[in-house]
This record gives sequence, structure tokens and C-alpha cells, in this order.
Amino acid sequence: MKSLQELVAKVEQNESKVVAIAQAADLEVMKAVKEAIERNLCHFLLVGNRKEMTEVAFEAELNLDHPSIELLSVPKEQVALEAVKAVKSGVAHVVMKGNIATKDLLKAVLHKEFGLRTGNVLSHVALFEIPAQEKLLFLTDAAMNITPGIEEKVQIVQNAVKVARGLGIEVPKVAPLAAVEVVNPAMSASTDAALLTQMNRRGQIRDCIIDGPLAFDNAVSKEAAEHKGIDSPVAGEADILVVPAIEVANALYKSFMYFAGAKVAGVISGAASPIVLTSRSDSAESKIYSLALALFTSEK
Repeated sequence: MKSLQELVAKVEQNESKVVAIAQAADLEVMKAVKEAIERNLCHFLLVGNRKEMTEVAFEAELNLDHPSIELLSVPKEQVALEAVKAVKSGVAHVVMKGNIATKDLLKAVLHKEFGLRTGNVLSHVALFEIPAQEKLLFLTDAAMNITPGIEEKVQIVQNAVKVARGLGIEVPKVAPLAAVEVVNPAMSASTDAALLTQMNRRGQIRDCIIDGPLAFDNAVSKEAAEHKGIDSPVAGEADILVVPAIEVANALYKSFMYFAGAKVAGVISGAASPIVLTSRSDSAESKIYSLALALFTSEK
């Protein structure tokens, strides 16, 4: 795929699934629901206060009597858990964050009895459409893990690979980023990248090709890699960028958006089902892209 619209189009061709939205009384969320229904992407279970949802839906010109919409009115403190329980029970396939704090939704996701925990690390996987680039590019982790150690990085890679393979990239190329291309014991980013590379070569991390450490330019530009004489199966062709810490991902994420005019889809991977965890300030368009990514990579 070269665009996020292609992703949305592919979801339109698939069997419709159900998305449970926690605290759906949000204008941009309701706009995204309306567009998703118009494009026949999925059905919705809207969880929250019925009166509030009705008022916001009216503002968004969304008909809540549409056959693709079901309302579940519950007290505020039960909203997140009820949305997650819907996925746990098979009533829904994906849970999506509405006008609710991230910590409250994740608390429900990790609930021992009704949650979606698998024992794996949860990590954010962002998929970017960047102007002038020939393909979509994954970035992880920009939202969940602050300074992951090597064990967490292994699972972060596996989570991203799972999402990439769900999009049809059978053997994604993974670039663990650092400031240099050589292993420097004083730079943990470089030693972790080398460990991930060796673990991949020994079959401990499967279904992908990992090579690093690579600086950002060499990961995404063949010309830069050739200029530095880097011989790598990943350099210049990376599908997934893996960062050493959340600050790096945050800076790259916002640079792509504000300097390059990128479009983005994002999900939380590592739970039993994908979680759409967009920002409250994200546009309806961004929410649609993230919704499509979650739907397309959902296994249920």
C-alpha cells in the first residue's frame, strides 16, 4: 500500500466488524462514526451516557437510529470496562477510545477478569503516509513505553511486525534506530539494536528482517546508506522504525506530521485485539485511518 486511503478501501471490501467506542460523546468521534458508516467500514457499539451521545450525534448530523449503530448507556465509571467487555465477549472486535482518559481505558484493557491482556507488552504502532515517499512507514513506540529495555523492545518489535504482516507485508524490514551505525558500549541504543539483530538471525525474533543499529537517514534513504558504505538488507528500505526511547518517537512522529505533512493511523498492539487510541485532538480523518488499521489487522 502507498496510501492510507488504500487501507480504508480494503476494509470496505471485507466483512463488517463491530467497534466498541468508550465514551462516544465526542464531536470528532461522532463525525468519524458517520463517515465510517457511510463508507460501510463497520458497525458500532457506542458506550456512554445516552443523553450526551444523542446531543453530540445531533451536532455531527449522525442518525443514531441507523441499523449499524447500537447504544449502550452506562454510568461514567463503567464506560471503559463495558466497552472492553464487549470485545472480550465477542460482541465487538475492536475497542476505540472516545472522550475518555487513556489511563482509564487502559486500566479496563488490563482488567484481570474482563480485560484483553495477553501477558505481552502493549505498544503503540503508528503507520505514516509521508508525501514523496514510495510506501507507508511504521514507527514504534511513540505512546506507551518510555525507556524500554531489551526484553520490552523484543515485544515492541513483535507487536509492530504482527501489524505489518496483517497489512500483507510478509517479511517486514525492521530498523532499530541509534545515532550511529556501529556498536558503541557507551550507547545503549546501539547495543540493544545489535542484540535485536542477532536475536533475529538466530531465529529468536521471527517473520521479519532486523538490521541495526542504523541512524535515521540510513534507515530510510538508500543514497545515504550507499554514501556511508553501509551494506545492509534493511538500510534504505525499512518498513518499521524502532526507537530507543519515547522522546525519539515523539519527535519523529510530530516531525512527520508538522514538517512533512504526513497522514497517520495508529493502534495499540499486544492486547487480544487492536486498540484505537487516538488523541482527543485528532481529526475525524485521522480517526478513520486508525479505525481502518485496527479493523484490517484484527484477527477476530
